[in-house]
Amino acid sequence: MRNQIDKPFLFIVISLMLGGFFIFMSASMGLLARGGAEFGVVVFNQAFFGLIVGSFAVWLFSRINYKLWKKYSIYIFVLSVISTLLVFVPMLGFSHGGAKRWLLLGPFSVQPAEFLKLGVIVYLAVLFSKAKLRIHLISEGPIPLLIILGVSGIPLFLQPDTGTFLVITATAFSMFIIAGGRWKHIAWMFVGATLGFAALIASKPYIMERILTFVNPSRDPSGAGWQLKQALIAIGSGGLGGKGFGQSIQKFNFLPEPIGDSIFAVSAEEFGFIGAVIIITAFLLFLLRGLYIARRSPDGFSGLLVSGIVIMIVVQAYLNISAMLGVLPLTGVPLIFISKGGTAILFALIGVGIVLNVSRYKRKI
Repeated sequence: MRNQIDKPFLFIVISLMLGGFFIFMSASMGLLARGGAEFGVVVFNQAFFGLIVGSFAVWLFSRINYKLWKKYSIYIFVLSVISTLLVFVPMLGFSHGGAKRWLLLGPFSVQPAEFLKLGVIVYLAVLFSKAKLRIHLISEGPIPLLIILGVSGIPLFLQPDTGTFLVITATAFSMFIIAGGRWKHIAWMFVGATLGFAALIASKPYIMERILTFVNPSRDPSGAGWQLKQALIAIGSGGLGGKGFGQSIQKFNFLPEPIGDSIFAVSAEEFGFIGAVIIITAFLLFLLRGLYIARRSPDGFSGLLVSGIVIMIVVQAYLNISAMLGVLPLTGVPLIFISKGGTAILFALIGVGIVLNVSRYKRKI
């Protein structure tokens, strides 16, 4: 039976979006030190994609029956992989900071890897829900999982975008566990992933540099360790209650990417320990309410679909926050709902719309 959407989940998302835009506005003030011309552009883009287009996406996808995603899952996954490969096509893809991750579509740039995240989640939800009690078989669980990760990983490693691949991998393994995958298989795949990651580190100098900086942040404080050093200064100087809105010092020519993957450090400097805990708690509530919706979803596919979406968003958020705190190496992934990134926000809100649609159809208990 069709019901109303889950209002507590929607309230959490609205709080994250409005609070995130508030933080983004403050962090964007750092652009004023460079002349100010870019300030209006980035704020407009964030408001347009986040608040206007994003709100429409939530409304639209909350009304599209989730069963359509199951029906067209293979096409969605294939299209997401192809779109991610298009960044290597001359005149379509462009590079920034040594990475080729964006497509030029007229006046806009989009990051198709965000679409790939959703494509992987939808397709794995179909595969695992069909396997059901057979997921303990290697041919029904681990092998399809590894194939999907391999297919999605190739274009990401070529870009390179290891941060997105880590998010996809963590989400995929979580979905496998929720679907009933055996811990024995998970352990073996974890060993394989560890060996593969070691080989990747050996072949990618920039990853090795991030690992060494994580182990010893002071080894190159003016180079590879600069971002972490400045982030920790920002977070530490925020104290308990912070310096206040707009009062961050580090966002002015000290902290790299203050409106990007360093935005949590800016928020911690301005709103202190209390503000940081509120952000972390908001994402935790987002996860718990999302999993509650998944538990009450009408079928196995919708439950896995919702679980994958909320886990993906929270894993990315906590990867970003952990990197700023020096708990994990820097990954370069944005803080969803808060950092600059129109494509990331748009696809996150498409996912929110899907979750809200599933929440309309509760399982009969």
